Amino acid sequence: QVQLVESGGGSVQAGGSLRLSCAASGITFSIYSMGWYRQAPGKQRELVARSYSGGTPTYADSVKGRFTFSRGYSKNIMYLQMNNLKPEDTAVYYCNLARIGPSNDFWGQGTQVTVSS
Repeated sequence: QVQLVESGGGSVQAGGSLRLSCAASGITFSIYSMGWYRQAPGKQRELVARSYSGGTPTYADSVKGRFTFSRGYSKNIMYLQMNNLKPEDTAVYYCNLARIGPSNDFWGQGTQVTVSS
């Protein structure tokens, strides 16, 4: 089974930076997407960044120019570099791996990001 473990969350002041990491294991298929989602209290989970089949990442409008999705030398590691953080970025961030073809999503436990003004 696929296991996803996030790390790198924390509390920072507005304008600061954080780098989230997600290590995936147990992947037995070749075609999948990897990405990051976030969920703030009282709000629905939203897409932050995602790369389908290793292609160019797409980003939510709210984070364009500030966040960068990347993959490590190991293709089973993904990162989210978050610069110029804003209070509205405060949320629990989840890494996601989705198998393409058979729709099957795998989620990490989430990591809290808190941005103070």
